[in-house]
Amino acid sequence: MWAAAAAAPSQGNCLDFKATVADEGKAKGEIPSLWAEDRDRSHRCTALGLYTVNAVYGDTIIMPCPLEVPEGLMFGKWKYEMPNGSPVFIAFRSSTKKNVQYDDVPDYKDRLSLSENYTLSIKNARISDEKRFVCMLVTEDDVSEEPTIVKVFKQPSQPEILHQADLLETEKLQMLGECVSRDSYPEGNVTWYRNGRILQPVEDVVVINLQKMVDRSTGLFTMTSSLHYMPTKEDADAKFSCIVTYYGPSGQKTIQSEPIVFDVHYPTEKVTIQVLSQSSTIKEGDNITLKCSGNGNPPPQEFLFYIPGETEGIRSSDTYVMTDVRRNATGEYKCSLTDKSMMDSTTITVHYLDLQLTPSGEVTKQIGEALPVSCTISSSRNATVFWIKDNTRMQTSPSFSSLQYQDAGNYVCETTLQEVEGLRKRQTLKLIVEGKPQIKMSKKTNTNKMSKTIICQVEGFPKPAVQWTVTEETKYVNGKFSSKIIIAPEENVTLTCIAENELERTVTSMNVSAISIPEYDEPEDRSDDNSEKVNDQAKLIVGIVVGLLLVALVAGVVYWLYVKKSNGHLKIIGGSARQDWGKWEEVADSPDADVTASKHVDKDLGNIEENKKLEENNHKSET
Repeated sequence: MWAAAAAAPSQGNCLDFKATVADEGKAKGEIPSLWAEDRDRSHRCTALGLYTVNAVYGDTIIMPCPLEVPEGLMFGKWKYEMPNGSPVFIAFRSSTKKNVQYDDVPDYKDRLSLSENYTLSIKNARISDEKRFVCMLVTEDDVSEEPTIVKVFKQPSQPEILHQADLLETEKLQMLGECVSRDSYPEGNVTWYRNGRILQPVEDVVVINLQKMVDRSTGLFTMTSSLHYMPTKEDADAKFSCIVTYYGPSGQKTIQSEPIVFDVHYPTEKVTIQVLSQSSTIKEGDNITLKCSGNGNPPPQEFLFYIPGETEGIRSSDTYVMTDVRRNATGEYKCSLTDKSMMDSTTITVHYLDLQLTPSGEVTKQIGEALPVSCTISSSRNATVFWIKDNTRMQTSPSFSSLQYQDAGNYVCETTLQEVEGLRKRQTLKLIVEGKPQIKMSKKTNTNKMSKTIICQVEGFPKPAVQWTVTEETKYVNGKFSSKIIIAPEENVTLTCIAENELERTVTSMNVSAISIPEYDEPEDRSDDNSEKVNDQAKLIVGIVVGLLLVALVAGVVYWLYVKKSNGHLKIIGGSARQDWGKWEEVADSPDADVTASKHVDKDLGNIEENKKLEENNHKSET
């Protein structure tokens, strides 16, 4: 009945049985805690009706006696069986004397411990401890025995891939490396993986050889698996690894190596040409770098570059540089391997922009002349053209059918290609409009009726110099400016304005009536019609003066004839008349005749009237 009860734990609940034994052992203080805490340290289960204890190499093997301690027990003993079946006793414990004795067995010296409940512990488990141990309990009437099988396990070291190939060449079977895992017990198995998938042996493509070697001193195994492999181009970034499968106290386990990537060499199958540029478009003056590459490994180091217009390729490294390109560099560019086996091409467009401004630079023209201006554009794409005058953008292109002073200035014709960054051209025209001085004079009575303002408006370029007494001068704009004086004439006067520049000297005069004589005020900025009207008025005044002179002359002749027929007074009166006439002639011949003409006309006419009245009185007295 005891044996049947002891064999109750089955192989399926082996771990539960271990935990139970561990708990009971801790409660009694007879089983080391190390055995209970590590689930891989020791297992006690049944295999084919036998109790089995699984132990980890180097740890302590704990073997509880499978028998129940009977009454009247005299002593207990442990032994193990040799391969030939002969027993070797290793431990003895008396139940009466409470003493423990260990047999002199070299392999177990100082390694054994037998507790009061006859649990045998073996320190520092070794592969040689894998034996059949037997627990014996002896009474006066009976001897009971129950065997226990000890299994020792050793986890192998992490596998390493040694003797790795420096590089792999496609279409060639070569050794990739050796996966080595050491100190395993029992021996494990090695499996190769590529990108996480098992590599199955394929003739002349995947060849795997596994070797297992045992260390005679320790009994531990070393597994070595070599992999011969024929790589392809797709293996360039593939990760190769190996996994060792081994058995431990709790069952099957695996441990994996670090993955490695091999340098796979394969021939070039395609070449590619690229244009390296900082911008997506290329313009004249840029630098162009062509880069040719092949998809082989290692990549080709030399290529042939074909330039438009050249029949032979230019041998160069993987780059070819062209500096300060012109529009004639537009075309198809090619590159190939040095053996001309493969080729690729690309088209390059070099954008350009030409601007021709006619005329340009500094141009001097006369006022009223025509000046045709043209801005001609030639470009690789549609260009935008605009004009700027004196830093202000113009709405339309300039056109000069009759130049005016306001047309003078700095003109800029500018054009750009919006699709091409940095492609911009501009030319300038400095237009100078010259003209002889033109004078327009105007006058007006001020609101206080005490003075008059006379304005001399001058037009011309270069700026004319004005000669008269100037009290105020306006700004010189578009070839025009005005200067004015304010006077309060007591008598009629004539004012002269002189304007002179490098082209001509112009003189214009204006008659101004005395402040007491009413006249029509004239606007300062008169039109040409008003100017003609002023000239007509001046002519009218001159005509009146001349008419008065003629009337005085006729009156003088009539009076002279009359005096000649009269008595003795003719010479005095005539003399007086001739004297007055001579005085007018003197005034008329003077340089200030224009200014004082009207003054003397009035005075001489008064003297003639007085002489006439005096002659009439004398004639009456004689009669």
